[in-house]
Amino acid sequence: MTKTGVSIGEAARQSGVKAPTIRYYEQIGLLPAPPRTEGGRRHFDDGELHRLAFIRHARELGFEIEPIRTLLALQDNPNQPCATADAIAKARLADVEQRIRSLQALKVELELMVEGCSHGRIGGCRVIEVLADHGKCAHTQH
Repeated sequence: MTKTGVSIGEAARQSGVKAPTIRYYEQIGLLPAPPRTEGGRRHFDDGELHRLAFIRHARELGFEIEPIRTLLALQDNPNQPCATADAIAKARLADVEQRIRSLQALKVELELMVEGCSHGRIGGCRVIEVLADHGKCAHTQH
């Protein structure tokens, strides 16, 4: 990242966040409006590039916008306790664990469908039968 500042296109390249998304983050207040050149072009410095990288990484980990907003506020005031950041991470972990349980149930259901397939005609196909009637699923949560 550079010390002199970069255009939005270069900020997108360096941060891995697309230019329209950068504009959106600015619009919703996740990213402060960067200074502009005399021609009106955004000019991003290292701090803004680091903030974009932080947001991108948080989004990759599945954090929603509001928790990211809170984490950014915490990051901007580093002398406070980290209990809020911990609580946000724990909540995200709980969401991921629930999703894993749901995906494991889905995997089992799909395995049962495939195992039950008679490889005959569609009229006797377990895959079609189960997809047509959720009540025939082995698990209700998937």
